[in-house]
Amino acid sequence: MSNSIERFSNRVENYVKYRPHYPREIISFLGKECGLSPATIIADIGCGTGISSRLFLENGNCVYGVEPNAAMREAAVNYLSAYPQFIPIDGTAEACTLPAGSVDMVVAAQAFHWFDPAKTHKEFQRILRPGGHIVLIWNERSLDADAFHREYENLLVKYASDYGNVRHDNITKFELDSFFPKGYKEALFENSQEFDFEGLKGRMLSASYMPSEDDERFESVANELRTLFAKHAESGKIKVFYSTKVYFSTC
Repeated sequence: MSNSIERFSNRVENYVKYRPHYPREIISFLGKECGLSPATIIADIGCGTGISSRLFLENGNCVYGVEPNAAMREAAVNYLSAYPQFIPIDGTAEACTLPAGSVDMVVAAQAFHWFDPAKTHKEFQRILRPGGHIVLIWNERSLDADAFHREYENLLVKYASDYGNVRHDNITKFELDSFFPKGYKEALFENSQEFDFEGLKGRMLSASYMPSEDDERFESVANELRTLFAKHAESGKIKVFYSTKVYFSTC
């Protein structure tokens, strides 16, 4: 657990700047499907630097941002300083420290694959009010939208330390079925980012499995990324495509 908590500590700045946000359509979708309104109290578990929390804060929600990594939690406080209804919490998915029956919806965006599912489900049941909802969200980068995406994926696989073990799309239907014993629904949204070279480099560096700038391998990684960018960029920009996946159910 400590490794999963601390592994992003040296990635915070790039995470804030370069990780993708989430489509605004998710808010209206959850309004129709789960009764989300500005009065809904949210627990954003593993909120990181606050990207997912902001989606709900802009909707007027009170958001408890539960994050065990101190550097990321501090970044979230700074990033969301304009939103007094953001309440940072030092806690984990398995022990978030919130009172029993205190929230209407639990959200985990880009985070569930780090949790212990059985302990997490028990904790979510504890903090949710009757009829409350659990919402899991992932931005899943396209692996084969075009030649750039395929070659970028090959670059990650070549240099990543434990990429195969920590990919969020390793979550299987069996694991989701087990976590949602009452069944669940899912939805898919299109998402994208556009980068110059520095942005693409920052996006790569935001991943915990890639060599950091003080790693001896980083010069090789950066050179290959620069070559890849030059090969595929149009007007000095590269577009990265995602599918934003949403899974939701009552607890």
